[in-house]
Amino acid sequence: MGFARTCSVALVGVEGVVVEVQADLEPGVAAFTLVGLPDKSLTESRDRVRAAVVNSGAEWPQKKLTVGLSPASVPKGGSGFDLAVAAAVLGAAERIDPRTIADLVLVGELGLDGRVRPVRGILPAVLAAADAGYRQVVVPEQTADEASLVPGVSVLGVRSLRQLIAVLTDEPVPDEEPTEEGRPDAMLAGLFVPGAGIGTGLAADPAEGPDLADVAGQHHARRALEVAAAGSHHLLLSGPPGAGKTMLAERLPGILPPLTRQESLEVTAVHSVAGILPPGEPLVRRAPYCAPHHSATMQSLVGGGNGLPRPGAVSLAHRGILFLDEAPEFSGKALDALRQPLESGHVVIARAAGVVRLPARFLLALAANPCPCGRHTLHGAGCECPPSLVRRYQARLSGPLLDRVDLRVEAEPVTRADFLGQGGRGESTEVVAERVREARARAADRLADTPWRVNSEIPGHELRTRYHAAPGALAEAERDIERGLLTARGLDRVLRVAWTVADLAGHDRPDHQDVALALEMRTGVARGVPVGTGARA
Repeated sequence: MGFARTCSVALVGVEGVVVEVQADLEPGVAAFTLVGLPDKSLTESRDRVRAAVVNSGAEWPQKKLTVGLSPASVPKGGSGFDLAVAAAVLGAAERIDPRTIADLVLVGELGLDGRVRPVRGILPAVLAAADAGYRQVVVPEQTADEASLVPGVSVLGVRSLRQLIAVLTDEPVPDEEPTEEGRPDAMLAGLFVPGAGIGTGLAADPAEGPDLADVAGQHHARRALEVAAAGSHHLLLSGPPGAGKTMLAERLPGILPPLTRQESLEVTAVHSVAGILPPGEPLVRRAPYCAPHHSATMQSLVGGGNGLPRPGAVSLAHRGILFLDEAPEFSGKALDALRQPLESGHVVIARAAGVVRLPARFLLALAANPCPCGRHTLHGAGCECPPSLVRRYQARLSGPLLDRVDLRVEAEPVTRADFLGQGGRGESTEVVAERVREARARAADRLADTPWRVNSEIPGHELRTRYHAAPGALAEAERDIERGLLTARGLDRVLRVAWTVADLAGHDRPDHQDVALALEMRTGVARGVPVGTGARA
């Protein structure tokens, strides 16, 4: 009788659970039994592992073989267990020393020829192994750079099962023929899932992306864009078609600061699990940008799929931007499903196969026309939409959802002077991004000893009791509450925006004009604040 064990990782959403892979050989009719709640793709590993072991020059044991995956109550899926199953079988057959694999974590798919193919979710898998105390992992060679992002873990990248056997038995490591330059590498197919990232893209470098200076006019909207980036405030741009709402939203990623190391790991983990991590870029350093089509379903936005839910658009936009163009055209269920992640920064999805908690702290940018034809706010433009249709169209963005949007700005039609450049070009992305970085740095210094990073994350109670505005600065906001123009949540959001405006203006705390500007961008009621005050246009 032979017995060996090693470890692999099962992913539940973007979190990993270390799984012990045990192999037991007993006398009897040759058979291969796999137990431990495997799914279809994992059950098929019996044939892949058997062929890979034989084609790697090792002998397949002709005994009764049982492979168990513990804990048995955790659902396990995918082909990433192949390498661990093969190592456990070879250890039980004494082809390799069982002691050398007992504390190893192995993740990778096996081809029938014994090559090790990369799989999705390597980063969260290695993070789970490190949190569980494991310090040695074996992964496919193509994903070794991704696994090496986790500190304190020794990573071994292998191209084939033959190489792994040689390393574990102190034999000469055979050379595997690399893919010829210019030829497609079929081994990378497992890293990218076509269609999984529709509407999702990693923001380009600001020097290569679209420039904010290309936007004609829109001084108030540009100011709101800067405030949104500096404090990570949710933004609604409304106005007629052609005003530049989509152009502004597409330039928002360029003025966001680069991700911190911790944020980069969080974003990379989500994109790795979703199968949209660009090959050759193991670490995502720029904020992601996700812009799904308005026909997107609720499941595609918050997460879903067969079995355990997969990350949706809100998770793919984690630490970045979720842009919903033509927002009223989205289904009401899909829009209202955003309310919970907007408040909590994560989404909890319950399905028959289990409950998954996915990260979803994003900046929401909405663009909307005033009516179905888009000409309702234009004088003499010939809008023929009846008032009842206009009200129904605008009501598609529910009150509870809009109450969670900090900035609501009207994008005015572009004037002839602005369009022809007679008023001068607006500031470039580089100039605005520098101000945003300075404002974020001021907020970071103020929040250094707290769990929050930007102004939009500060709880309302802390704003009112710990971070005080200048004396008399909130008088106008208090009157708006009495008039019913602001809710209690709305006042908290006005205070957060006021702190961001103060950071952009270099003020120690919000004064009367900072609060007035925050109120104007929240309620749409003009407060007499000049365009260049606070966050400059």
